[in-house]
Amino acid sequence: MEEGPELDIDNQVGPSSIDLRLGYEFGFLETRKVEALDTRQMDGMGLQKELTVGPEEGVVVHPGEFVLSTTLETVDVPDDMVARVEGRSSYARLGLIPHAAGGFVDAGFRGQITLEIQNLGNVPIRIYPEDRICQLAFEMMTGEAGTPYGDRETSKYMEQEGATASRLDRE
Repeated sequence: MEEGPELDIDNQVGPSSIDLRLGYEFGFLETRKVEALDTRQMDGMGLQKELTVGPEEGVVVHPGEFVLSTTLETVDVPDDMVARVEGRSSYARLGLIPHAAGGFVDAGFRGQITLEIQNLGNVPIRIYPEDRICQLAFEMMTGEAGTPYGDRETSKYMEQEGATASRLDRE
């Protein structure tokens, strides 16, 4: 995992959320090589093409394309809070969503957040590592989680780093 610039508190921390930056690692599913992704046979997930790029070159996300990436920041959610990954409106207005589905972060989760990026627009969009691509909004729970994420036997993504592919095969 490549180290990035330090957190810029003045630029990243807002009144009710914190902006997270795009990491350097990307994963593209090479779906043309498979008949279908089978959620009960995840061996085909090895068809993910991995790419690491620097902050100056970026990555092009084509219309309709789905790309996995990661946040530059590692988060550590307290046992009495949950968090939600939300898009930033400046990217949404281009047709880019940084979290297609997995926007909920459980109490007790620790690790980088895998982003499910999709271009809903009609033209390719180049995105750059280290840019503020999404925001994390926290919500206080009424008490601590009975079993925080990392304490569950089914915690497949605890302490993940990089663009982590689906781990449905661990269910």
